[in-house]
Amino acid sequence: MTNPARTVLAGLDGIRSDLEALYKDLHRHPELGLREHRTAKKASDALRGCGYEVTDGIGGTGVIGVLARGEGPVVMARADMDALPVRERTGLPYASTATVTGDDGTEQPVMHACGHDVHVTCLIGCAQLMARAEDAWRGTFVALFQPSEENGDGAAAMIGDGLTSASPRPDVVLAQHVLPYPAGYVGTRSGAFLSAADSLRITVHGRGGHGSMPQAAVDPVVMAAMIVVRLQTIVSRELAATTPAVVTVGSVHAGTGPNVIPDRAVIQLNVRTYDDTSRSRVLRAIERIVTAECEASRSPRAPEIEKITAFPPTVNDEAPTRRVAQAFAAHFGDDAHTIDPQTASEDMSEIPKAFGAPFTYWGIGGADPDRYARAARNGTIDQDVPVNHSPTFAPVLQPTLDTGVSALTVAALAWLGT
Repeated sequence: MTNPARTVLAGLDGIRSDLEALYKDLHRHPELGLREHRTAKKASDALRGCGYEVTDGIGGTGVIGVLARGEGPVVMARADMDALPVRERTGLPYASTATVTGDDGTEQPVMHACGHDVHVTCLIGCAQLMARAEDAWRGTFVALFQPSEENGDGAAAMIGDGLTSASPRPDVVLAQHVLPYPAGYVGTRSGAFLSAADSLRITVHGRGGHGSMPQAAVDPVVMAAMIVVRLQTIVSRELAATTPAVVTVGSVHAGTGPNVIPDRAVIQLNVRTYDDTSRSRVLRAIERIVTAECEASRSPRAPEIEKITAFPPTVNDEAPTRRVAQAFAAHFGDDAHTIDPQTASEDMSEIPKAFGAPFTYWGIGGADPDRYARAARNGTIDQDVPVNHSPTFAPVLQPTLDTGVSALTVAALAWLGT
């Protein structure tokens, strides 16, 4: 471990209990995308409390804090703040019971089921340590708290609201995500790390009629069923076996009764790919299959294919990833790994793209190490270790928080501590 990192992280013992209390508070009070007012205030108050120049309300609820310590590189570290509409079933004493009224007027539960409360806590901890050890580094550290990652529009909202004018241009952007690996684990990867994600809504049209007289109707239920089956052939028959991709149909809705042929069906699906070539190929195949099945079924109208959300692939730049991997190996030893590509998706890469800056994004573990080891021995990791977005996803408090704070700090000092 380099001397600057040792100096800065020496303060971790003094803030650990406060960070654990902050994490529990954030977990108990989750907020959905672009509604993270309480979380954003926690972040901005913490930054102001240790001397950062703070700009808040960027893109609605986004926050940045800038701390300059003389000439040197500019390092930006980013954390996402939003939660998910999931009802928590962790049984934790600090579990969320929060609900909100959704856009459709219904009551929705809210939970930090993706670990963004971990991300916020760790970045606040890193920011505090950097401020307290001001003689250990030179340059500028920027802490960025982003809203609405889950909706895929938070980074764009901040960029559209003047982010690049509110912050100095970073020489590198850093980010991390807690994942279902054993707590204490850190994993880096150059190149493609997180997949692109495209969510589509497809409406196919039929001609309604009596269930006893299908000859007088055009059945959109059958049409939708054939489309769902045929979509499964895109990955298995149109992409090479070495090209990873996922096409998942998550929702099919049609009709209101057993004896009525409806006049439309709505299919919602999600696509995961790792590069622009396969992404384009899969999306074109979906359009071709849907159009062809509608024509084969005598649909009276062309189908409607709408893109609901779109996340870019997260492709780590080689040079900063190599530098961070070397720093992690020196600090974490055997707990530093090369991580496999993940099928999750992120909009974080839009931020460095807006600045024209390189970036690296890594994973940290949050699963109970004993539980993970037991599941690994039994070959039941997928069944026994809760994953992100699960109602039982609950990173263990430690060493998850210590690892996340240390990882951000060590990575930032790979530039600022030299």
